[in-house]
Amino acid sequence: MDMQELVTEYCWGEIWTRPGLERRHRSMINIAMLAALNRPNELKIHTAGALRNGVTKKEVQEILLQVAIYCGVPAAVDSFRVANEVIKDLND
Repeated sequence: MDMQELVTEYCWGEIWTRPGLERRHRSMINIAMLAALNRPNELKIHTAGALRNGVTKKEVQEILLQVAIYCGVPAAVDSFRVANEVIKDLND
């Protein structure tokens, strides 16, 4: 419970509501960071959120290709799997 309150207050409250970046751009940044860090569970959540925030499937693909070059192919391959699963689930 304490961890959830911390995440809600600071991540979703303080950071996501700041001026300077649109939610769409924040989502794109999060996809890249979570893919680079190989955090598949969070990547699933943020990929779905990014699609709701206006990020396109093509943009998700381009982000993950960028991850492949700068963070390594294994991180990108796993991230493509996660993103494809989310996209498939949302289309079903």
